Amino acid sequence: MIADRLNANLDRGRGCVRWSTLVLLLLGCPIFASAQQEQAPIIRLVKNPDPAPDFKLTSIDGKPLSLAALRGKVILLNFWATWCGPCRAEVPDLVELQNKYKDKLQVLGLVTDDDDEDAVRKFVDSFGINYPVAMASSDIRVQYGGIPALPTSFVIDLEGRVVQKHEGLRDPVLYETEVRALLGLPIDAQVETFEDTGEIFLKHADRASTLPGVDLGKLTPEQRNVVLHKFNAESCTCGCKFTLAQCRIWDRGCAVSLAATKKIITEASRPGGQAAAPGGKPGSAKKPVPAPDSKD
Repeated sequence: MIADRLNANLDRGRGCVRWSTLVLLLLGCPIFASAQQEQAPIIRLVKNPDPAPDFKLTSIDGKPLSLAALRGKVILLNFWATWCGPCRAEVPDLVELQNKYKDKLQVLGLVTDDDDEDAVRKFVDSFGINYPVAMASSDIRVQYGGIPALPTSFVIDLEGRVVQKHEGLRDPVLYETEVRALLGLPIDAQVETFEDTGEIFLKHADRASTLPGVDLGKLTPEQRNVVLHKFNAESCTCGCKFTLAQCRIWDRGCAVSLAATKKIITEASRPGGQAAAPGGKPGSAKKPVPAPDSKD
């Protein structure tokens, strides 16, 4: 049973993301949870998935590598680095997963560190990695959101669309359950779908009604609407080149975006006042500025 295996792994302590954190949230969104202890676990997949940005690379063994060539298989696109402890810890699980579903699944490892290919090749040989590994270009990292955390894995369905994103070490049972669900195989879990509001691609942050670390509870519906529009219209000045909304999703620890959003909320909360939209009067918010496609 999947639930039994999950419970057995609670104290494995193999990485920076423990199961308690996984149950509670991932980028503000529960990924694998159980409403009641006796119920089956829940996996969540995007109901409005975007195509995964394609790329053309050469793997460290000299073979061409692209997503287009793998259409018809579930893809687990894993961004990692040789120095990353959690990345190293999950390699055996990915190797096992690739072995088990080799005809229907393709794990791809994209290296984001500065090691030369010879060093990566030695690592691949020593760990017995059985899936393609290539060096990720900076352009690819930008297309997938900058990859601010390692490991980061994108789950891609049979049609080449990103249906989930995971940051940090995850229980391999979660990956396997998602893969089986996408392949139409039996699973001991419930499947729920959710709208991407920036968790997967930051360009969809303008859909979000809540943001990490941002308390909108004291605002009226009208004030919330104006404030959210402003979060998506103003850029963060921390250097990330994202909107305030995108920065809060991308980097919860950013003090700059947190201070800016709090200031906007304070202005909106003043008696008889609302936060003025950029270039307009209070309450006359402009249409949110969409995030550039190159950001995610």
